[in-house]
Amino acid sequence: MSKTRIGYHASHEQYAPSELLRLTQNVEKAGCSLAMCSDHLVPWSERQGHSGYTWSWLGSALQATQLEFGTVTAPGQRYHPVILAQKIATLAEMFPGRVWVALGSGELMNEHVTGEKWPEKSRRNQRLLESFRIMKALLQGETVSHDGHIKVDRAKLWTKPASMPLLVGAAITAQTAEWMGSWADGLVTIGQDYDVLAKIIEAFRRGGGKSKPIFLQEQIAYAPTYEDAITQAHDQWRFSVFKSTILADTAMPEDIDEISKYVREEDVKKSVRVSDDLQEHREWLQRNVDLGFDRIYLHNVCRKNQDFFERFRESVFPNLKGVSL
Repeated sequence: MSKTRIGYHASHEQYAPSELLRLTQNVEKAGCSLAMCSDHLVPWSERQGHSGYTWSWLGSALQATQLEFGTVTAPGQRYHPVILAQKIATLAEMFPGRVWVALGSGELMNEHVTGEKWPEKSRRNQRLLESFRIMKALLQGETVSHDGHIKVDRAKLWTKPASMPLLVGAAITAQTAEWMGSWADGLVTIGQDYDVLAKIIEAFRRGGGKSKPIFLQEQIAYAPTYEDAITQAHDQWRFSVFKSTILADTAMPEDIDEISKYVREEDVKKSVRVSDDLQEHREWLQRNVDLGFDRIYLHNVCRKNQDFFERFRESVFPNLKGVSL
């Protein structure tokens, strides 16, 4: 059985692109070989204060490090799938074997700027599947025309990667994961209760993803003291207590701040693993490893303690079973 690999999640919402690049270089120096990042037009909260353009940043980050990178993006509205396929092909040609992309149905907050109507979830899923098939065909060298939720007229990629990058599905629920099992190259999900994660994995396998890779983006809050960890988690990531259906249909960061203003510090622990105790983080991480994820990307939502990866490398990772960096 292959070992679970541990990587770093780079949050564009929380840092200026230049600072985020320095942080990513630092985790590579601490022994990391994998990273992934968000792809937002706006942050989740006004307090986060940033949202650099992922695709420009990825070109720089891939050149400045030897890390393998992935990102979660939403084709179909803000990004036409033909243009998104061209971005992916360019990065994958320049940095072979080091790029993967996860495709999701998106959030209104990032997509409403086009002025187009925000579709209901079922229509967004139809648009997502069409986009995946268009992008897959283009990356395989086909000329594509399509008339559906997405329109394409004789599109072709003239620069193609030597090998096909993974186009995985991004799912938060078991229902979506099962549907994606039949077509996506793999799956990425976010940290949740262990029983929920187990159901997501089982559903993806049942839907057709039996031999496909599954990744986890895990939100943690680690700081030298518990008070610091919970305070920063509450400040930066309190919105995560809400269901994905609510977050996907909310238009502005200030709206998310408004609905989040009564979230208590203790509530945040339902969606973020908060502790100053490295042993407790080790136990939590081991449970995720035991679920069978191929890769786990750690996102420390605490902005002031981004040396966490080095601390985990020294005291957490060596005591895990079935793990490699």
